[in-house]
Order: sequence, then structure tokens, then C-alpha cells
Amino acid sequence: MAAKPLLYSYFRSSCSWRVRIALALKGIEYETKALHLVKGDQRSDDYKEVNPIGQVPSLVIDGHTLTQSLAILEYLEETRPDVPILPKDPAKRAEARAIAELIGSGIQPIQNLSVLQYVGDEKKMEWAKHWIDRGFQALEKMLAKTAGKYCSGDDLTVADLCLVPQVYNANRFKVDMSKFPVILRVHAELEQLEAFKAAHPSRQPDCPEDLK
Repeated sequence: MAAKPLLYSYFRSSCSWRVRIALALKGIEYETKALHLVKGDQRSDDYKEVNPIGQVPSLVIDGHTLTQSLAILEYLEETRPDVPILPKDPAKRAEARAIAELIGSGIQPIQNLSVLQYVGDEKKMEWAKHWIDRGFQALEKMLAKTAGKYCSGDDLTVADLCLVPQVYNANRFKVDMSKFPVILRVHAELEQLEAFKAAHPSRQPDCPEDLK
């Protein structure tokens, strides 16, 4: 019997959260190996044998060790397509990927923990708020053209898996979300879905009690 997939994760990691949503949507049971990013678990020699850049998530599945959240999502889609997170139409697939990349490349890395630690405690709130706000201005315009019920039409896509963690970050860093009504509307729809609830940081085994 094959071992359960193993997800190296941190409860508040946006990238881990995306993968947790996909695993829940696709009904994939898995085990969690929590790494405390603030304490630096991800920088241990043992973990860098798993993921040389020392980031989460990493997913051990089907005999493979996968890294980088969007690459992991693509693998899950290709190997377990029954609950799709990419549209069949090539143009819609490109649209969903573009939204995901805007978040995954254009917003999230600039406010990632390692960047904020480098910026320093005095400036990190201002820094993160500025870059998330700037990115959301572009995202709002994009979703005004693409969104139906969700980010890209009325079907769940990889874009939605990226949106929810980023809105959480926006709220953490006190971004004025009233400026982004389309983002808020789509986010409200996604929050109601069981897979998104199951993947929320407050439901993770390493979530501190005061944040549950």
C-alpha cells in the first residue's frame, strides 16, 4: 500500500495553503510535516535535502518530491484530473494561469517572510501593505474582465487557490480592501466552500491556539 502523501507546510504560508486547497478539492488524504518558518526550521540541513532553497511547500507524493506551489498544482491536475482546477479551453487555461502568476509572482514573493525579515521590523508593515495594495490594483482590473462567480468565470481554477491566501495577507497587513470590490466578492464566494475552509490556517495542526 502506497504511503500517504507528505506535505511540508506552515499554517500561514500562502504557498502551502494553495496546495492544501488543491489536496482538499481533489480528496487526497495526506500527512503534514509542519515547519516553523519564524523559528527557521526551513533552513535546517535536513530540510534543505528535501528542498534546497529552504521554502515551503514541498510535497512527497507518488515517489516524487515536488517543490514550488504552482508546479505542485500542475502535477496534481495532471495526475488527478477528476476535480479540475484548470479549464479545458486553452484561452481560459491561460487566463487562469495569468491570474495565478500575477499573485504568485507579482505580489506574494515581495511580501514573503524572508523579504520582510530583510526589510526589518520597523518597515515591514508599510512595505507589505504597499506592495499588496499595488498588486491588488492590477488584480482588481484583471478580475473586472475575467470574473464570474470565481476569478475566471464560474468554474474553480488555480487562480482561486492563489487568491484566498493573498486576501488573508492583505488583511494581516491592513490593506484597505474596500477599494477592491471584485476581489472581495469572489473571495466571499470561495470562503463558503468546504475545501477552502479545510485548508484555512486556523484548521492546521501547527496553528497556535490563540489564532484558532
